[in-house]
Amino acid sequence: MCGIAGSLDLRGNPSDRAAVIAMTNRMLHRGPDACGYYSDGPLSLGHRRLSIIDLEGGAQPMQDDGGNLSITYNGELYNFLALRQTLEAAGHRFITESDTEVILKAYLEYGESALEHFRGMFAFAIWDRRRQRLFLARDRVGKKPLFYSQTAGHFVFASELHALLAHPGISREIDPSALDEYLTYGYIPAPRTIFKSVRKLEPAHHLTGTFGPDGGPFETVIKRYWRLSYADKWVCDEQEAAERLLAELTEAVRLRLVADVPIGAP
Repeated sequence: MCGIAGSLDLRGNPSDRAAVIAMTNRMLHRGPDACGYYSDGPLSLGHRRLSIIDLEGGAQPMQDDGGNLSITYNGELYNFLALRQTLEAAGHRFITESDTEVILKAYLEYGESALEHFRGMFAFAIWDRRRQRLFLARDRVGKKPLFYSQTAGHFVFASELHALLAHPGISREIDPSALDEYLTYGYIPAPRTIFKSVRKLEPAHHLTGTFGPDGGPFETVIKRYWRLSYADKWVCDEQEAAERLLAELTEAVRLRLVADVPIGAP
């Protein structure tokens, strides 16, 4: 399952690593196998790991070869083997067998358009130290959660609301509109949460945060990168549908076996 967390100091001060450790510790149930931290100037990333793919080499947060990009990631990329082959053909070299490294190298190759190549469930954050840019993304249907909050001094994110509240800069002021939605619908639709200062990144969206020129204010831009199409994608009879389904299931099993992942694994 895994859990991710991070804190970016918007005033240019060194990051509050202790706060990220506290947030990450609240997600022990999401990642009992390992934990990791990364700090770079105003930013700290944290990760709790449930080891599924590449048990020995998939530790996070992970950096690219040049040490410019760092990622903390929760999820599973179903097509990572095929995407890895494409990236290798483009000249990228891999040192692990993990889907985490595939996401990192895909971002190096395609930028934010890498999301168009991903098939899976995920929530991740990538820090570009050269551009001082933070990139958050969530999978198409929102299988993996991602909460964030921007205050006067910090931009903070985590896989769980409970973890986010471990950061001392997060206000717990209740959002009356969100409370009304909860009492009306039985849940709070995204992007709201019960707290005024906290938002959920919506499914099929990504958030890019950058500092202005010459250390100007930190600004965030949220974009939707995918919409479900209801147009007919394939017209066939019952026999063709059965053959297509069998072929897809056979290929899915083959890829899982190649990745050495138990068929019943989440």
